Amino acid sequence: MSQEIKITKKQRKDGFMKGFKNFIMRGNVIDMAVGVIVGGAFGKIVTSLVNDIILPPIGVLLGGVEFRELQLLIKSTPILDDMGNQVVIDGISQFTNVYIRYGNLIQIIIEFLIIAFTIYLVLYIFIKRKEMEQKLIKEEKERLEKLELEKNPPKPEPVVIPEDILLLTEIRDLLKKNDK
Repeated sequence: MSQEIKITKKQRKDGFMKGFKNFIMRGNVIDMAVGVIVGGAFGKIVTSLVNDIILPPIGVLLGGVEFRELQLLIKSTPILDDMGNQVVIDGISQFTNVYIRYGNLIQIIIEFLIIAFTIYLVLYIFIKRKEMEQKLIKEEKERLEKLELEKNPPKPEPVVIPEDILLLTEIRDLLKKNDK
């Protein structure tokens, strides 16, 4: 028969809280929080760059277009009063319009591409720097090992002659001695 192991609510709560405490105390969580905060600030910088620097000249080149205002009218319905007549204000008929606002999407895509490229560039530089550091450390380690070998060359291992060869050598020497 198998016994069921019962865990009380208090044990579950204590285990959860202990796990949460361990999670919070890890350095990675702190690094991640700093990354999120810096990333949010960076996003604001990129948004300003796109809105205030990049898109205005493009809008001028396109005939004074404001990207956020780019839209496509998909439906226009006249506004009617209680009597069923079209509402006219200052001689202008009033309509309820439904638009697809694609200009803001273009702007957000440009922001995303700039952020993605910048993150890629930073990571690329970071990875290349790490690789260069590791290469320099490896080269220095090899140089120090070479210097150590030059200062203290390894002593040759003593030659160990197997017993059967020693026995044969003795026999040969004895035979030579007897031949004389």
